[in-house]
Amino acid sequence: QVQLVESGGGLVQPGGSLRLSCAISGFAYWIHWVRQAPGKGLEWVSTIGYSDGRTSYADSVQGRFIISRDNGKKTVYLQMNSLKPEDTALYYCARSTDGLGRGQGTQVTVSA
Repeated sequence: QVQLVESGGGLVQPGGSLRLSCAISGFAYWIHWVRQAPGKGLEWVSTIGYSDGRTSYADSVQGRFIISRDNGKKTVYLQMNSLKPEDTALYYCARSTDGLGRGQGTQVTVSA
């Protein structure tokens, strides 16, 4: 059974950066970041192939966010740059693009 634990969220000003971490126990072929803004449904953000490192991004974050992994540390990262207020959400790492098996989440708030 794969267990995922997110960390690294916080309050940041527009234009700032944050790096989220997802600690993984067990094995997964793909790890996904999804987010949920207040009053909205889950939105897929990014995916990485845990073995081959292939990545993909939602259009809304393409060019601003970078997903990566450290297999030795069994951790997946989401580097978030040029943050916007609309990036404010609870961020989860998950085993599927619709949030299956996600952790407890980490809050990201982008506000001046």
